[in-house]
Amino acid sequence: MELQWKNLLSTKRERQSESAYATSKRPDSKYVARNEFEADYDRIVGSSSVRRLQDKAQVFPLQENDYTRTRLTHSIEVSALARSLGKAVGRQLEEKSIFNAEQTECFAALLQTAGLIHDLGNPPFGHYGESVIRDWFKQYFEGISILEKTENVMSEQEKNDFLYFDGNVQNVRIVTKLQTLNDCYGANFTYATIASILKYPWASDKRPEKKDGSGKKGKFGYFKSEEDIIEEIQKETGLVENVRHPATYLLEAADDIIYSCDDIEDGVKKGYINWEEQYGRLKKSINKNVDSAEKYKKLFERIENKIPDESMDPAEKKIAGVRNFRNIIQAYLFQCAVDRFAKSYDSIIKGEYEEEDLLYEEKPLMNELFRITKEDCFSCHEVLALELVGDRVLRTLLDIFVKTLTEHRGKELCDVKTYAGKVFKLISPNFVYIALNEKRNKRLKGSKEEKLDQLRVYDKLHLAVDFISGMTDSYAVNLYEELTGIKLPR
Repeated sequence: MELQWKNLLSTKRERQSESAYATSKRPDSKYVARNEFEADYDRIVGSSSVRRLQDKAQVFPLQENDYTRTRLTHSIEVSALARSLGKAVGRQLEEKSIFNAEQTECFAALLQTAGLIHDLGNPPFGHYGESVIRDWFKQYFEGISILEKTENVMSEQEKNDFLYFDGNVQNVRIVTKLQTLNDCYGANFTYATIASILKYPWASDKRPEKKDGSGKKGKFGYFKSEEDIIEEIQKETGLVENVRHPATYLLEAADDIIYSCDDIEDGVKKGYINWEEQYGRLKKSINKNVDSAEKYKKLFERIENKIPDESMDPAEKKIAGVRNFRNIIQAYLFQCAVDRFAKSYDSIIKGEYEEEDLLYEEKPLMNELFRITKEDCFSCHEVLALELVGDRVLRTLLDIFVKTLTEHRGKELCDVKTYAGKVFKLISPNFVYIALNEKRNKRLKGSKEEKLDQLRVYDKLHLAVDFISGMTDSYAVNLYEELTGIKLPR
């Protein structure tokens, strides 16, 4: 098997539409204002899904300062770096006559869009929020009796969708369904864009074992509910199950490069990381190994020769030092990713690339970067305390909304005079529209009340999770306080 770029850069959409600026489709057009992947970027950049990222934690939740990164600023940085990776790789492919200049521009735009949207599915309170949702459903499936009824039976795959919930998977659901424009087709992205964010191209019941020898299974890429559209996308792009889109490797590299250094900068700025001490530890750890010491010698020399202006304020001088470190490391890792893609091109395009990412040769450095953040940021009092707040918030909201949706009939849910009706009214109409849409769920017929009664438990669980995982950190806390009458610390 060899993947074909004409398929990998597919501009097909689930609902075909003419972009507002797609002048190439006009008979009198002399130029193309933007390609289809730039159109994808433009149609999502001003969306509610992107805006919500400004109040979702990167490392530190519920921040009131103007310098700590959020998921939004992180995504903007990933988007910019991913675009540059796409251009660099595209130019190399042009030299080999694999790409032309137009394809390079399309590839760069594709990665720019993928970078912006790669974290849309993250629930409140980041990765800890994901683990809370998974744990809640583990307890739910162990103790619930409603699933014993024949009409509510869920397959193992459907249960796994929630037991192993992941923001990346929810991301696919958002762009294919939940971020509506005019109908039930989500953002209606090009198939290539959707394929590029599919980090784990397999379902929850086909998760492979991790390569760390633990015997545990890894993550998955899409819910049962999006299986049909993913199959269509894979068919159109020429991808098969278990084979990633080549752009996915570059997107993942961009993400790793950005957060591995940026999280350190934020930690130093907030005073949790003693940079002089941690830099010394990083350098010492790497120099223990002769091979890695020689490999990174010139890199450390560049870092240490980049001395901030002595006249700077001491606090700003420290920040300038860590920013110099960040810039130099990111530039180095950028080139590593480009070079590795070039060296591995044949195996990538054949779907035979066996390494998990493009930066596997930089593990000594990457592991040290991740260690610093893990030790000093993720374990600091502020983060731990706010994650406990998030734990309480998410569990309570899941209790309320899942119980309401699964234990009450449509008549009660549609009656705002009842408790169930009041709770149901709080759910975004957009999510309800998607859940009850006849084009997406052809089984549903009749009135809104009747359709609600026809929903399977699987669909109701999605409705609850769509609503809760889409919340910002602040909105989730505020809604919890409103529903419980309990004020939480922030």
